[in-house]
Amino acid sequence: MLPWIRAARVPRTRSLLAALLLALTVLVAPTATASAAPAAEAATSRGWNDYSCKPSAAHPRPVVLVHGTFGNSIDNWLVLAPYLVNRGYCVFSLDYGQLPGVPFFHGLGPIDKSAEQLDVFVDKVLDATGAPKADLVGHSQGGMMPNYYLKFLGGAAKVNALVGIAPDNHGTTLLGLTKLLPFFPGVEKFISDKTPGLADQIAGSPFITKLTAGGDTVPGVRYTIIATTYDQVVTPYRTQYLDGPNVRNVRLQDLCPLDLSEHVAIGTIDRIAFHEVANALDPTRATPTTCASVIG
Repeated sequence: MLPWIRAARVPRTRSLLAALLLALTVLVAPTATASAAPAAEAATSRGWNDYSCKPSAAHPRPVVLVHGTFGNSIDNWLVLAPYLVNRGYCVFSLDYGQLPGVPFFHGLGPIDKSAEQLDVFVDKVLDATGAPKADLVGHSQGGMMPNYYLKFLGGAAKVNALVGIAPDNHGTTLLGLTKLLPFFPGVEKFISDKTPGLADQIAGSPFITKLTAGGDTVPGVRYTIIATTYDQVVTPYRTQYLDGPNVRNVRLQDLCPLDLSEHVAIGTIDRIAFHEVANALDPTRATPTTCASVIG
């Protein structure tokens, strides 16, 4: 989801709005084109996005990592991807939701279209590995967007488990900022026109309304949601949780009260969260997740 920018000694409303507009202005400004080839090579050199990898008997399903808004297939996973590779998983990651003329930053396009890209990528991974199903692990939008794939694009037949790290499953109020949009004429339309992937994530948006209609989950998929009390982006943090069978909702601070990770850290560097991801991928070999898991 959206990055958090705090301006010192500025009233909260103006600060929040300025942060949003600044991020959007930067994103729609012209920038140099990033090269996809070095990024793909970097991932392969670290052991993931290796299409020659074949799942083992211990870990029979490939893991597909789904980045968050403003993220990409490499930077979001520089810690978690090797963490899983070192544990014997075939790991893959994709870029999705890129807007024309906006390189490097992804997850900004319409989320239903991003889910279609995930659909194509999962098929590619399954064809390469020979596995009948994959497991999905996503951060922020990447933990929520796969729900659309599962519910509306036939993904439930190809997915065993979905692990969402700080996902905005029911949208976000962004600490109340989204409730202020009607008081700033033109801003909401600007967001929707320039970055539809952001507009889709606002609590109560048409996309979120469609996504959550008829229940949070689909049969046959195991769900794990990992949230942090200190999430300042997907708010209120409890809206990340799902309701339904085969769901486990986890709060980091119930596992380790000392964990202070916020929205970005929980998905990019938090080893306690990653231990819980490993448990969710292989529940038969799960071990207790505690503050000591940071050294695991």
